[in-house]
Amino acid sequence: MTLSVRVIPCLDVAAGRVVKGVNFQNLRDAGDPVELARRYYEQGADELTFLDVTATVDDRATTYDVVRATAEQVFIPLTVGGGIRSTEDVARLQGAGADKVGVNSAAIARPALISEIADRFGAQVLVLSLDVKRSGNTDSGFVVTTHGGRTETELDALAWAATAIELGAGELLVNSIDADGTKQGFDTELIRLMRQISTVPVIASGGAGRVEHFPPAVAAGADAVLAASVFHSGELSIGDVKRELTDAGMLVRR
Repeated sequence: MTLSVRVIPCLDVAAGRVVKGVNFQNLRDAGDPVELARRYYEQGADELTFLDVTATVDDRATTYDVVRATAEQVFIPLTVGGGIRSTEDVARLQGAGADKVGVNSAAIARPALISEIADRFGAQVLVLSLDVKRSGNTDSGFVVTTHGGRTETELDALAWAATAIELGAGELLVNSIDADGTKQGFDTELIRLMRQISTVPVIASGGAGRVEHFPPAVAAGADAVLAASVFHSGELSIGDVKRELTDAGMLVRR
């Protein structure tokens, strides 16, 4: 949908530190979020996504001090998710420096939250975060999960995404739990199906391991590509990904 592809590093944060695991399990320390944010900004990241991956599980608010410190280091759009349950949470996060917010579990529990946020702040502020697993129990073959992929719902992923867009979601962050951390490539089937039903931008997440994995995600319909561990470890840089996309004939932001 967009004219140029965005490359977005993701900072999965727990207890003030960036963490990374495989399939959302066995999380390990990957560094300081403020330092990593600064590094990615200097490398040319188009946006940053900051997810407090234990906020919902621990039933606590996102760590606003880390968000504020991160926002002070970067001057590109910052999306923050984790533990957001009300419009007041959104207002507080914006005060800390967030440009957009990601909602997942709370929106599933109370879909009206999507409309409340969109009505107060605008759809462009609201990113629906979808942690999706393959499942034989839904029409599409994909089910929505909550609590960092730990709990399966009965929601068909495509149907829920369509409903959320109608309620006011301005963007879809589609993360494949099956591919997450495996470095075997994005789930292009999932991306393609989401693109077919979505009238808003789609961010592909989960599975990036090599530069060659990024163009197929865009070809499948992603407006932006998101990755975490390959950037944290230094295996790939933002520039590496943008060069690969450019070589594949795709327009990226310079």
